[in-house]
Amino acid sequence: MTRVRVRQHVNPLCQKYQTIATLPDWEKVYVDRLQPLHLDIGCARGRFLLKMAIEQPKCNFLGLEIREPLVDEANRQRDELGLTNLYFLFANANNSLGSILQSLPSGTLQRVTIQFPDPWFKRKHAKRRVVKPEIVDILATFLVLGGEVFLQSDVEEVAIEMRDRFLSHPAFQLTHFDWLATNPLPVPTEREIATLAHQEPVYRALFQRINSSKLTHGHNIS
Repeated sequence: MTRVRVRQHVNPLCQKYQTIATLPDWEKVYVDRLQPLHLDIGCARGRFLLKMAIEQPKCNFLGLEIREPLVDEANRQRDELGLTNLYFLFANANNSLGSILQSLPSGTLQRVTIQFPDPWFKRKHAKRRVVKPEIVDILATFLVLGGEVFLQSDVEEVAIEMRDRFLSHPAFQLTHFDWLATNPLPVPTEREIATLAHQEPVYRALFQRINSSKLTHGHNIS
């Protein structure tokens, strides 16, 4: 299996990544486009979704990744495995997520994962982090009632920020008060495996989409 060498981090605010993602014909991507959809934001090399798509054939999977060579490599692996419930899309979630989800069949988005996103430690770079209030609001708009958002990071500051932004939105409810001790999904990410192998902590939170009379399109969180 060829491993493409790419930059570990790219600046999502760079002009290069401001173009809205080019969307495929979903009817040609998925054999059954009406199956429940699992969206993984920041899927990197896609190993997690490749295994999940095999594990759960009655679910469709979509991975978004800002590093195009990784997307090309992941889709080649998908084709080699003959998977028809999985697709990887080159996209900057911060400017393309809304148009992507709007193009998909209504009522299919049932699970979202955001796992080990780039931490951007420097204060001046914090605005590059993926989980912004706008992202939370878009997910609240398209995720079905009862749908789940699973977050995890090995950086406590990043995990707290992600958790608090979903907590601040009336459409999301935290399922456990404390950090989850274990991953509720059947497949761990490569980063999760490596972190646990070094006996370092992983901070996990699971949210459920709930009904809320306060929810309006365009809701912003300060």
